[in-house]
Amino acid sequence: MKRKVQKMSKEEIMADLKKSIETWDVKLVKSATEAAIAEKIPVGEIIGDGLGKGMETIGVRFDKAEIYLPQVVAASKTMEVALKILEPLMSAGDGALKGTVIFGTVEGDIHEIGKNVCCAMLRGAGYNVIDLGPDVSAMDFMDAAEENNAQILAGSALMTTTLESQRELVETRDEMEAPYKCIFGGAPCSQEFCDEIKADGYSETANEIIDLVARLCS
Repeated sequence: MKRKVQKMSKEEIMADLKKSIETWDVKLVKSATEAAIAEKIPVGEIIGDGLGKGMETIGVRFDKAEIYLPQVVAASKTMEVALKILEPLMSAGDGALKGTVIFGTVEGDIHEIGKNVCCAMLRGAGYNVIDLGPDVSAMDFMDAAEENNAQILAGSALMTTTLESQRELVETRDEMEAPYKCIFGGAPCSQEFCDEIKADGYSETANEIIDLVARLCS
């Protein structure tokens, strides 16, 4: 006699989606995402209220130093598994990715850990992130933004000497009269400095960047 598979409620599915990211459980994220699709839960809800909530927990725990970069990357990779399953629905226009962010460590700076965490957080929150790596010139940012139809340029700086490269990116954007928003972060960067160079936003922690990008993309 065949055992009847118990049907999960929407609340249970959403809880599993969240838990799968918090525990970077690839098997669970696959089954929960497939269950969500079967229940016809909108893609926006699957990403925002399920997977994204899990990524928020990861961000908070990272900020409190309860977990570290490998765990953030593991959670982000788990999220990417779900996004791959959801891709056919997103490309059909049902809850497409929220926007495109060009990310890089600014020219003259080769530090990547902070940038990598932010990229993982944004991907986890449902954004298309183009990571240009370290030592990225202002023109490389601009070219990538044009090629990828981006909304935001995000530049990280970990050395005081490379803060000027953040200023240069804003100046280049303004000279070219480009529509992109410029946001910055990194140890020597501050809200005051971002105000001074007329940047569009500053993120002190990896978790803050999600709200910042959401505001600028809305």
